[in-house]
Amino acid sequence: MIRKDIIDLFRVPPGKKFRLKDHNPGWKQTDELEGLGKDAVKERAKETLERNLADLAEAQSLLYADDRYAVLVVLQAMDAAGKDGTIKHVMSGVNPQGCQVFSFKKPSAEELDHTFLWRYTRCLPERGRIGIFNRSYYEDVLVVKVHPGLVGRQLPREKEKPGKAFWEDRYEDINAFERHLVRNGTVILKFFLNVSEDEQKRRLLERLQRPEKNWKFSPADLAERGHWDDYMAAYEDAIGATSTGWAPWYVVPADHKWVTRAVVADVVTTAIRGLDLKYPDVTPDQRKLLDEARAKLAAE
Repeated sequence: MIRKDIIDLFRVPPGKKFRLKDHNPGWKQTDELEGLGKDAVKERAKETLERNLADLAEAQSLLYADDRYAVLVVLQAMDAAGKDGTIKHVMSGVNPQGCQVFSFKKPSAEELDHTFLWRYTRCLPERGRIGIFNRSYYEDVLVVKVHPGLVGRQLPREKEKPGKAFWEDRYEDINAFERHLVRNGTVILKFFLNVSEDEQKRRLLERLQRPEKNWKFSPADLAERGHWDDYMAAYEDAIGATSTGWAPWYVVPADHKWVTRAVVADVVTTAIRGLDLKYPDVTPDQRKLLDEARAKLAAE
């Protein structure tokens, strides 16, 4: 597994000024591995991921049997940062019955008639399960902040446009919402996949140049790329305001997909294994029934 001190490189401490420029999207190795070369480090990351997938499968089975905790994984990123691939690779060894993935698109008219958190609350994982939000309620302080006209009917009528106090209120609502979930047994793990502008350009070009990837491209990707600086500012504000002791953010390097997957898998596995999980105790009466069933089957 990745060492705790390396995981701490990516965790955003609460209460401190957060700046994205302090986090390198191209990070791929520690100083002690610097001399190994890219291929050797990549192979080391692959081995780490494989170990974590085996550990995660075991931890998820125990999480399900224990049935006291739920795990919510929140993935946020710019387009082409690798959210779908991270889900595919990190959760490849998990029992599908114990994992749920939800992707959130443009809200419906019904959803806009409720508070901004309503549609996400309906998709929260139940106890014993891992829930993954591919984009989340943070979209309402990211894309909506970059395009404030999307607030629509959720903005109080007496206000013409959302100002600083509006966004601060939303950060406060999110923190309170997450605190409520944690107090009631949900472990929240939030990841910002930190891809550089140059790497995003390379991946978008790849989608255009390779026929089998054309379907992934949307003209909206280019339109949103044009707001890159606005998005980076929105991410800085949101992460800085909502990385808490109970629900911290992890800013994960995303220019190298193998790094992203290894780090996310390790954080999720470490968090689950850190819980006080155990298989349900068998009562004396249940033990007696098990012994009788075993004897009956053996006698057949």
